[in-house]
Amino acid sequence: MDFSAKMLRDDALKGKVIVVTGGGSGLGKAMTRYFMELGAQVAISSRDLEKLQNTAKELETETGGTCLAVQCDVRHYDQVEAMLQEVLKIYGKVDVLLNNAAGNFIAPTERLSANAFDTVIDIVLKGSKNCTLAFGKHWIATKQTTSTVLNIVTTYAFTGSAYVVPSAAAKAGVLAMTRSLAVEWAKYGIRTNAIAPGPFPTKGAWDRLLPGDLAEKFNMAKKVPLGRVGNHQELANLAAYLVSDFSAYLNGEVIVIDGGEWLKGAGEFNILEAIPEELWDQLEMMIKAKRRS
Repeated sequence: MDFSAKMLRDDALKGKVIVVTGGGSGLGKAMTRYFMELGAQVAISSRDLEKLQNTAKELETETGGTCLAVQCDVRHYDQVEAMLQEVLKIYGKVDVLLNNAAGNFIAPTERLSANAFDTVIDIVLKGSKNCTLAFGKHWIATKQTTSTVLNIVTTYAFTGSAYVVPSAAAKAGVLAMTRSLAVEWAKYGIRTNAIAPGPFPTKGAWDRLLPGDLAEKFNMAKKVPLGRVGNHQELANLAAYLVSDFSAYLNGEVIVIDGGEWLKGAGEFNILEAIPEELWDQLEMMIKAKRRS
């Protein structure tokens, strides 16, 4: 079977304007590409404007669609407001917010500084809150009748996981916000759903999570009952469905796409218990060096 096959008809998202945070690379880029192929106009945001602009040009060339690059640090509400206004100025409206921006790294919790913990919380939970609140207020004030928030969480948002405690806590908060607003904002025509992906390797994120030869030593595919990791198009297919009108009756759901991984063994990084104490010192140095590069 071709897991990179595309699911929806070509015009499934025609007329929709979608904002993707963290859209410059990895899974955000894959979802953006498919949205554009399906006829959507997309705005991508992150802190790295040069990367965003390069991605936007690449995707426009590939798809023939329209992609707007808008610099924004989602940790700051004023920047989120400015990003929203820029999108409205260019596209005239926004139909969908995809909260995809994230930060994560592996470490024993007792080794984390308060600042390191806060960094993940601020990007994942505070950032998702900032975007959701700004866009939601706009939709409610303008009486837009159909709008969608789609949040990217993780399976350890509901199981917890050792060695990624800030991420687990932040994603659990995003999941609770998803379910809460699905009820509270449904009367405004705002649907709120979430996707909890299992292992979908991307170079940037997985280099930080599993530096050096850890990716070989801890083969994530072995934890998945289906015996493989996810293909980016599979996630893009699901995301496109959830932001399309075909899913109009789906609200407040978190859909797991992980090949059965979390059912096999809850906790994405619990396997890191096998790492001896002295190896954590080496990993910490490698991770810090990767951040500086």
